[in-house]
Amino acid sequence: MPKTDKESFESSLQKLEEIVEQLEEPDLPLDKSLKLFEEGIKQARFCETRLTEAEGKVEKLIQENEAFKKEPLEL
Repeated sequence: MPKTDKESFESSLQKLEEIVEQLEEPDLPLDKSLKLFEEGIKQARFCETRLTEAEGKVEKLIQENEAFKKEPLEL
């Protein structure tokens, strides 16, 4: 779970990719599927939060530099 400060976007994204691979297995039991899905949602939310934070930092840096025009970051 992405609960520690040491957790990075990249490691969380990697975990999410691994979860997706496991969920694609045809013989996966329902209980395990639900647990993996729940963990996948947590990882996805963590990634979304980190991306939003990064977007805010980029916009702030652009805004602070008067030589550049502030534009929203498109991902």
